Amino acid sequence: MSLDFLKSALTVDGYHMSNEEFLAWLQERKQSIGVKITKIPFADMDHWYFDEVTQNLRHSSGKFFSIEGIEVETNWGHNPRWTQPIINQNEIGYLGILAKKFDGILHFLMQCKIEPGNINFVQLSPTLQATKSNYSQVHKGNPPRYLEYFLKERRSRSKVLLDQLQSEQGARFLKKRNRNIIIQVDEDIVVQDDFCWLTLGQIHNLLRLNNVINMDTRTVISGIPFGSYGREAIELYDTLRSTFHSDIEYQSGMLYSALEFDNHLNSSAEIISWFTELKAQYELTVKRIPLVDLEEWTITDTEISHNEGKYFKVIGVEAEISNREVSAWTQPIVESVQHGIIAFVVKKINGVYHFLVQAKLEAGNLDILEMAPTVQCLTGNYRTNTAEEETVYVPPFLDFVLKSIKSGNGVLYQTFQSEEGGRFYKEQNESVIIEAPDDFPEDVPENYTWMTLNQLKLFIRFNNYLNIQARSLISVIRFNRHD
Repeated sequence: MSLDFLKSALTVDGYHMSNEEFLAWLQERKQSIGVKITKIPFADMDHWYFDEVTQNLRHSSGKFFSIEGIEVETNWGHNPRWTQPIINQNEIGYLGILAKKFDGILHFLMQCKIEPGNINFVQLSPTLQATKSNYSQVHKGNPPRYLEYFLKERRSRSKVLLDQLQSEQGARFLKKRNRNIIIQVDEDIVVQDDFCWLTLGQIHNLLRLNNVINMDTRTVISGIPFGSYGREAIELYDTLRSTFHSDIEYQSGMLYSALEFDNHLNSSAEIISWFTELKAQYELTVKRIPLVDLEEWTITDTEISHNEGKYFKVIGVEAEISNREVSAWTQPIVESVQHGIIAFVVKKINGVYHFLVQAKLEAGNLDILEMAPTVQCLTGNYRTNTAEEETVYVPPFLDFVLKSIKSGNGVLYQTFQSEEGGRFYKEQNESVIIEAPDDFPEDVPENYTWMTLNQLKLFIRFNNYLNIQARSLISVIRFNRHD
């Protein structure tokens, strides 16, 4: 199975369409699908209301999601207490991809999907991307296409290649998870409008472009395993590099980091102990409170926003999308006040690429901490007030990342990639991978550690280790070039 995934990752031209044909097809789908997204006052949203007592924003069905308040207390970091709005979506949705072999290579059935918050409207999503409220048809619309392949009765007759529960954005969702699943089928499937078959290598190459592959696709493919090898990794690595022409040092180096499990700075047992020690040392108390009781946040007719214009705000939108299960609806959505940055710093240690990983606390985390990229922040928000004067908090390694981006030194990958457009309005992160120079220190702060790509892939297999930002960045790593 791992080799099937790896061959697909190294195949940059699909059986059904080339990359050029895909881009033409994507443009045609953009032009053929009617879409109109309009910001509206909360009062104009159908079936949504503010609770008279709490002012929590809810759907009349009691399903979908709500916007509530939380009070957070922690001994982690520079801010011991705060309140904020958060999305409470107490259901597990499907992020599912159908896979099938064509000419011996795994292809993935991808969907051309429009979400109300997408920057460029159309992005490539999994075969099935649906909350429980959606696939249970609370909206009284049509069921999502290909849903039947992922239901238990049908799934038992197929080959499940990947099946994980993975977290959503911990700063915006309260303990939210989705089921990331890939199912291989042998039968013929009717490819409906807005769907196409692509190899994993084609998807990776599309991730060179800004905002083409959506967040849900990225989190699913990040979990794809490529196998673990000891000394034989060198032989396999050399064979694959030669066969698939992986001749760029960075990409072939990442391939070796993904396959090799013996040559690492820290063992997996040491990483688990490091992570467990931090979880035991730090505390996170999250109390759900009425939205009306939030401190430094204001509710108006058109938005829920921070008094200093920081972080994010909640707004209302009306969506009209012609190819959705329901063609028109209204909903609340979260709008960031600025784009963010997520960056992995990597360094060759003993000849193998290692990633500088941080343990990061966020209010909505299921278990206090998750492993995150080296830097994950909205760069303008790290200001805090003290009794004496306003000071600026700069996260570790942020200056190094920003200087590297400005100079271009060591930048291996740089694009803008969107957050999930069903809940976030035109939000994107600058996604960067930077190779550190030889003199970059291996000794790092207590909440950081070095991990190979093989080790990161190992920890993705288990629930609630790597956060969605880390998984998103891992998904962009490719082992071959396509000029």
